[in-house]
Amino acid sequence: MAFHEHRPEQSVHGSDVVSATRKEGARLRSVGNLDIIRRFTWEISSINMYLEELRQFWAKTLGISGPQWLILMAISDLDKDDGIPVNMVSKLLHVDPSFVTTQSKLLEKKGLLRRRPSPTDARVVRLSLADKTQKHIASLNEQYKTIREFVFEEFDEDELTEFTGKLATLKTRLQKACVRISIDY
Repeated sequence: MAFHEHRPEQSVHGSDVVSATRKEGARLRSVGNLDIIRRFTWEISSINMYLEELRQFWAKTLGISGPQWLILMAISDLDKDDGIPVNMVSKLLHVDPSFVTTQSKLLEKKGLLRRRPSPTDARVVRLSLADKTQKHIASLNEQYKTIREFVFEEFDEDELTEFTGKLATLKTRLQKACVRISIDY
């Protein structure tokens, strides 16, 4: 399945095209007038919304929620054949471990992942994807690759590495800012 950029004029007709184009132009002008930090914040929020929309689409293919899809993706990315602890998933997703525990139990009931005690510490639960989930994710790889290439086509590997590093720094600073604010309140 090829990925094509959605344009408002593709889904509307006649004078609606002009109206949709004007609305988009007006939105861009108003966003352009914001100071750079506020604009950056809104752009990041918008990116998150589009990522959420993609997660919802892929989650729907398995009949699960977007957050459950994220749990499966975290396991897929982190698991090196022996499962990963619940706390590693919760740290990556920045959620409470109890949320991952609850959701992983639901995913286990659907046959999408396995939960088993760690061989070294029975208190630790290790998560791994079920075979059918691995196959399902593999079946989406071509579509994911096409989207990834489209989205990141303007970045070479060095630029993307640098940009990702700067985003990681920003995330760390935002985390520290949240701690500071929580102390004040």
